[in-house]
Amino acid sequence: MTEPKQLDEPESEIRSGISRVVVRLATETSPARQFSEDTEKMARRRFQNPEPTRLGKWWYLLIWQDEFLAGKRVRRRKRVRLVPATMPEREVKKIAAEFLRPMNQGLAPIGAAVGFGEYVETIYRPTLLPLMAKSTQMRYESVIKLYLNPAFETKCMRDLTPLTLQQFFSGIAPSKLSYESRDKIRDVMSSVLTSAVTYGILIKNPMEGVRLTPARRGNRVKPYIDPMKFSSLLFLIPEPYATMVHVAAFTGLRPSELIGLRWRNVHADSITIDERYCRGEWGAPKSQASNATIPVNRCVIDRIHRLKSITIEIKAGNAVRRYPAVKASGPDDLVFSSVVTGAPMRDNTVLTRFIKPAARALGMGWVNWQVLRRSHATWLKIAGADVKDAQAQMRHSRPTTTLEIYQQFIPESQRRVVDKLTELAGQTFVN
Repeated sequence: MTEPKQLDEPESEIRSGISRVVVRLATETSPARQFSEDTEKMARRRFQNPEPTRLGKWWYLLIWQDEFLAGKRVRRRKRVRLVPATMPEREVKKIAAEFLRPMNQGLAPIGAAVGFGEYVETIYRPTLLPLMAKSTQMRYESVIKLYLNPAFETKCMRDLTPLTLQQFFSGIAPSKLSYESRDKIRDVMSSVLTSAVTYGILIKNPMEGVRLTPARRGNRVKPYIDPMKFSSLLFLIPEPYATMVHVAAFTGLRPSELIGLRWRNVHADSITIDERYCRGEWGAPKSQASNATIPVNRCVIDRIHRLKSITIEIKAGNAVRRYPAVKASGPDDLVFSSVVTGAPMRDNTVLTRFIKPAARALGMGWVNWQVLRRSHATWLKIAGADVKDAQAQMRHSRPTTTLEIYQQFIPESQRRVVDKLTELAGQTFVN
């Protein structure tokens, strides 16, 4: 019987050493072990329980906090002032434990260490702002530049607590800013922080519950154009802009919808709104309710078609240049276009160059595109339109928007109702 071959001693030691190394590597690099080590490392790194220290007139707490420098996360020591030194140590430890709880329980994400200015520049501006209308983007950019960045640009997102934000909005109350302006600043800040919650930078929006100081004045009636003065306003505005104002007041179209109106959208007794143009950007109407076909008076349709026969005269030094008001009237051509180039118009240019000067000449410097749309809603009320009919004509998603924001108080209408009540009371008394 053949005996098994015995290995040499050096070769046996080499093989046993290799097996030990393989077993050790397999154990050390297993997913479970790696996860356990990472978890332990994370727990050791995040959990903090420093002792409060009394220095001078205050109790302090020395903690580690994450910060982002040049796009890289670093941990730095930070001394936090807790409470006055007169408070007993036992109570101070309770407050310190409550202060450390969000960090120790993972309620303060690492992303909250990013600065407000860096978040706006790298995440909010390229990610969320492009989803908004061009005019909204410009307004939000202005608010961020003038008000939010000067106050919060160097602060971390975690430092934007409800108290910090309430102090900011209470601090701007004495300024000359109107209530509407302060409300817009709050809307923009809430939009930024809501996106931070959506993208996992914050756990909760700290803007919830932040209040504004009441307005100095009560609610005033928003202005609208008196129907009797409207013809005087049109008389002072040159074509084709007078027709734009006429259509805006008698249809309630927004300026972006007027500028984006094409000839295929103009029907015999109605207008279809399915596109808009705002300062270089084409898009769909503001909402699903805005994408609709509305009835229009025949005189409005006739005035639109009258543009095809109008020639616009523009002074050029001592000479006069003449341009057709309508460059082309194909189905996809614009109804209102630049007189010289035929390109889409800019609503703010039409407003400042033609509408505002004419309105100031009549003592109505407050006239703008919004006033024209508000006037249309109020004229519907004067004409006795039903609320649902007015809502459909204004293309609002909710009737409350038509009633509470656009249709204004009419003293004459109220007087007629009061007189009728008086007559009714008189008849009751006589009977």
